[in-house]
Amino acid sequence: MRVRVRVHAGSRALKIEQRGDELHVWVGAHPVDGKANVAVIEALAENYDVPKSTVRLTSGHTSKTKTFEIDGL
Repeated sequence: MRVRVRVHAGSRALKIEQRGDELHVWVGAHPVDGKANVAVIEALAENYDVPKSTVRLTSGHTSKTKTFEIDGL
């Protein structure tokens, strides 16, 4: 399953919200050295109740809008 995600890094609280065809994810990590990407992977894995290893960032590594692929759904 592919998920389009809009990342809000540096947030005070973890939050996930569906807005249209895009998932908005707020994470506390800042976009330095890929830390925000790792935090989003962890949040998506928890949200969809799958192992972190099944969540892959496929595009948008340095963008606020990213595409993730989640196996096993």
